[in-house]
Amino acid sequence: MNQQHPPHIDVRQAAQKEQVLQGRETLSNYERLVDVSQGLDANHTVDWTARFEQRVNTSGERAAWLHLTLATQLHLVCQRCLGWVAVPINVERDFRFVATEALAQEQDDDADEDVLVTRRDFDLVELIEDEVLLALPLVPRHDVCPVPVKLAAVDDDFEVAQAKPSPFAALAKLKGRP
Repeated sequence: MNQQHPPHIDVRQAAQKEQVLQGRETLSNYERLVDVSQGLDANHTVDWTARFEQRVNTSGERAAWLHLTLATQLHLVCQRCLGWVAVPINVERDFRFVATEALAQEQDDDADEDVLVTRRDFDLVELIEDEVLLALPLVPRHDVCPVPVKLAAVDDDFEVAQAKPSPFAALAKLKGRP
């Protein structure tokens, strides 16, 4: 099934049907991603695939799972040259669903996969957007910046300013006169 914009999903039904959703859409549908790239990437696309299934967990019970893959590219500010750098984003994650928020919090720290709460109106749009944001580098930068990077932070007039006599030296001279 091909979707333009990820719908809200009933997780249990999607897992029972082993539903696969996929789509390609512009980043303009994801407000926070447009904000991160300062509007430059509104026309870029994000390709996503969401595969729901049921798997047997360690206690022998069947649980709903989601395998999410997505790919896109965002332009971020390079922290060296302050120019724009294209950052490819590729995510492939598994999510296991549990009945309650308390159970999700309890199991999330020990699990290799992320643990989410089963919902009848699970927001796939929000999950896709969250995963892209989590995949962004902490310090975006070019491997080699396209422009020379200024590494000095000293003004040319800095030394000249230090050469001026101190106004307190003039006061000290006046203090010594009779």
